[in-house]
Amino acid sequence: MAKRGRKPAFALAGRRRSISGKPQQERTQVVQSLVRAISLLNCLAESSDGVTLTEVAQRTGLPAATAHRILTTLQQEQYARFDTERRSWFVGVQAFVIGNAFARNRSLVETARPQMRRLMQETGETVNLAMEENGEAVYLVQVEYQQMVRAIARPGSRVSLHCSAIGKALLAAMLSERAGAIINQRGMPMLTPHTLTSWAALQADLERCRKRGYALDDQEHSLGLRCIASVICNEDGEAVGAISVSGPALRFPDHRLPALGKLVKETALSITVALGGRIGLQRDYT
Repeated sequence: MAKRGRKPAFALAGRRRSISGKPQQERTQVVQSLVRAISLLNCLAESSDGVTLTEVAQRTGLPAATAHRILTTLQQEQYARFDTERRSWFVGVQAFVIGNAFARNRSLVETARPQMRRLMQETGETVNLAMEENGEAVYLVQVEYQQMVRAIARPGSRVSLHCSAIGKALLAAMLSERAGAIINQRGMPMLTPHTLTSWAALQADLERCRKRGYALDDQEHSLGLRCIASVICNEDGEAVGAISVSGPALRFPDHRLPALGKLVKETALSITVALGGRIGLQRDYT
């Protein structure tokens, strides 16, 4: 039974108000206007030649009068621009300013670090982040799991692309011509009996990487060490880095590899999305 002087909760449900004091219905209308404005901006962004008011209305499903009212508001704030000669609407300069601020403030390391920590906790293994520079993989950061035996790759250290999981993930994301040029310049020195030393063998392995969505270093860089990696991409689908989990081969038995690979691939995709990127067209990472 409700206390005297207070209405029961169900009596207030139909009159719920927002923090600003406005009724729920009015708040919903404000949000709807924002959604419509974003829809119009997305429509403008899809065309480099501009779009007429009629085309905007057709593509967004909005009445022409509504679309024009929102576009005019966006124009006042410089998010949209109207070309009087072409009678067409374009994205305005302020939209570029906002997008440039996002690009300026994003950081691969800072974006990846929370995801790397989560991957470390899920796998119980050390997680690495690296990028390609001058035909080598350069480690940027490592999140260590406190196992008695673990892989250590200090920030700034470098590793060859052909014999490391991170390196092979980066190679698999490149166009074949560029990957071949790097291998031709750097060579394929044998570091262990498992190291791939021919371009044909490496190409076949890179194709497996693309199909699986992750690369595997099966004791190719260091005996007793296995590593799984997947790439992180920018908005153009180009690899900007790669993450990996690594550890002793005894903790990476064959039956565990698919599950680890799935976790690494999903984490790399999450970081890609957080950076505003997309998976490259040259890879089949499904």
